[in-house]
Amino acid sequence: MAPAPRRSPASKSGAARTASRAVIPQLSWRDPQPAPIVLVSGPEDVCAERAIAGVRDYLRAEDPTLEVSDIRADDYAAGTLLAVTSPSLFGEPRLVRITGGEKMSDAFLTEALAYLDAPQDGATVVLRHSGASVRGKKLLDAIRAGTGGGVEVPCPVIKRDGDRYDFAAGEFKAASKRIAPAALRSLVSAFTGDLTELAAACQQLIADVPGDVTAEVVERYYGGRVETSAFTVADTAISGRLGDALMALRQAMDSGVDPVPLVAAIAMKLRTMARVAGSRESAQALASRLGMKDWQVNNARRDLSGWNQQTLGLAIMAAAQADADVKGASRDAVFALERLITVIATKAPYGTR
Repeated sequence: MAPAPRRSPASKSGAARTASRAVIPQLSWRDPQPAPIVLVSGPEDVCAERAIAGVRDYLRAEDPTLEVSDIRADDYAAGTLLAVTSPSLFGEPRLVRITGGEKMSDAFLTEALAYLDAPQDGATVVLRHSGASVRGKKLLDAIRAGTGGGVEVPCPVIKRDGDRYDFAAGEFKAASKRIAPAALRSLVSAFTGDLTELAAACQQLIADVPGDVTAEVVERYYGGRVETSAFTVADTAISGRLGDALMALRQAMDSGVDPVPLVAAIAMKLRTMARVAGSRESAQALASRLGMKDWQVNNARRDLSGWNQQTLGLAIMAAAQADADVKGASRDAVFALERLITVIATKAPYGTR
């Protein structure tokens, strides 16, 4: 199949919301397009890597003879940018990937600003700037003002559960791989820390599993993860199954789970219940207002069965005490966890039942 014709950057101006300081098109990192200058900005390295690879793949589909060069902006030799962007004898297209923009040298800054005034025909320059510093602000401002005919691919940090869910869902959609909703929720719950780990887990399942990805598959691959163990403990305790919850807790501890993130995961689930409690809005409206997903609201409402304001408050205070205990306030972290699980499962102060 012939590659799609190369589009003008202006044709993608509606791909994402334009930043207030930028007049150039803002593109999605999942659907980047080549331009004389492509600014890949923001701290989320996983998304930035996807964007840069997407530009390369797009250009290579247009012309397999694409020449690819890599430059470090923080370790820059004068004259390099012009040398790698200048046309070769046979006129192959050129892709220049520049990393370390947040630490760029004065020499790079000077030459990059000059390059914007006269970009080379047939060259695509991709500049990665994480935003970790204001270094190179003059260059970024010039690109965003439209000098050089560039586009920007923002890669903001992904922290919220809903955003992580969307990210994982997008990984499977991009690979045309089906994953059951329950499996996707379990997978996201298993990797609440580094997005790189979640991305790697998605790619492993995409590569290894021949058919649809089910909840059983995710449990088989990642059932031992700290976060999955924590949510299993929390779910059984919240449903009032004290014996099952204590057994799940013991299994988690025997497998080497750290008490600190375990308590944090339980506390997060309780806080989600508290945010949802008492609201009569539709799941969609409440999820939108709280920055959550519909399924998270529905799960929290289901968890709230049998709970009231007093018992939920008691559980949240017990979680705060357990958090302090496992961080050093108590000499017995296991006892602190057992006490927390007992309070949650019985909905009563410890020792009263």
